[in-house]
Amino acid sequence: MIRRFPAEWEPQDGVMMTWPHDGGDWAPYLQTVEPVFVRIATEIAKRERLLLVCRDEAHRRYIEKLLNGAGANLVHVRFHCIPSNDTWTRDHGPITVLEGDKPFLCDFGFNGWGGKFEAGLDNRITAALHGQGAFGGAPLERIDLILEGGGIETDGLGTLLLTRRCLLSETRNPGMTQERMEALLARHLGARRFLWLDEGGLDGDDTDGHIDTLARFSDPNTILYQACDDTQDPNHPGLRAMADELRTFRDAGGKPYRLIPLPSPCPIRNAEGDQLPASYANFLIINGEAYRSQLTPLTPIPGGEACRSQLTSLTPIPGGAVLAAIYQDPEDSVVLERLASAFPGREIVPIDCRPLILQYGSLHCVTMQLPRGVLGKT
Repeated sequence: MIRRFPAEWEPQDGVMMTWPHDGGDWAPYLQTVEPVFVRIATEIAKRERLLLVCRDEAHRRYIEKLLNGAGANLVHVRFHCIPSNDTWTRDHGPITVLEGDKPFLCDFGFNGWGGKFEAGLDNRITAALHGQGAFGGAPLERIDLILEGGGIETDGLGTLLLTRRCLLSETRNPGMTQERMEALLARHLGARRFLWLDEGGLDGDDTDGHIDTLARFSDPNTILYQACDDTQDPNHPGLRAMADELRTFRDAGGKPYRLIPLPSPCPIRNAEGDQLPASYANFLIINGEAYRSQLTPLTPIPGGEACRSQLTSLTPIPGGAVLAAIYQDPEDSVVLERLASAFPGREIVPIDCRPLILQYGSLHCVTMQLPRGVLGKT
């Protein structure tokens, strides 16, 4: 059966997060970063379920106390005790596709962004969750391909936005060619169109150019992208070139995308003076209530299975929220306005993510949406 990789704005059962602990890289910063995790978790649990990975039972009780103190809706929170290295759920969590209207979980390999960091425990989290029944009856397939959720962006209609530097990295999948990668993404995710970026990147980024820090769909015809007007910022040349690339892209109907630039915050540096990869593109879309779809005759995917129709129109119906990463910067207000224009009818919820970038990630990086049907009815 043909698979479809749903867009983030489509209906969700919930969101998955992996909580930081003193056995990982967050140890020196726990008091600073835990309030951010609490805020994200609380906002999610207001609207949908939260699948929360904790280290052990003592850790679970500790987190439950934090969330209870913040007034979180604990009825919506499911705890699962599983050992972890780190918190970047976007990259070690399951990638969900739909076969018809049924969810199917893809468990791709995770090797710490090309072997930069230890990731053996994180690489086993999705399988452990499935073994604990976290995903109800949704089937799971372990796929022999290193692929991180932060490296791919979908419009829900078969188009993927991605970067060559990340997806074709020799330290992830040695010898991988673009042709082979596209065939694998077509097979496992149902992808039909590939928009490859060569330009862009953020100083301090250790993911080799994750797309979720650079450019994101807000609907099948609109891309929000990280821009930079400061010619003194080291990110300026690459982001300017990326904007030029985006202008050459066409949507599934052959029309130019509506492009919405997100300004860059002023450079943020760590104690050693290194610039950190703060990005306004790292927002999270949650609780998409419904969507309108249109089916048209299918053009078979080379090497794939044909069926009678394919989804070619997907219009989100207003509802839900966008959790917006902000950084105590004058540009925060500009970004919130632009997100509101891109997501009419959705509540825009700002969350201060300045502490998160101390470990080189942000809001989208610590979350993974779980489409409708993944968590079952309970």
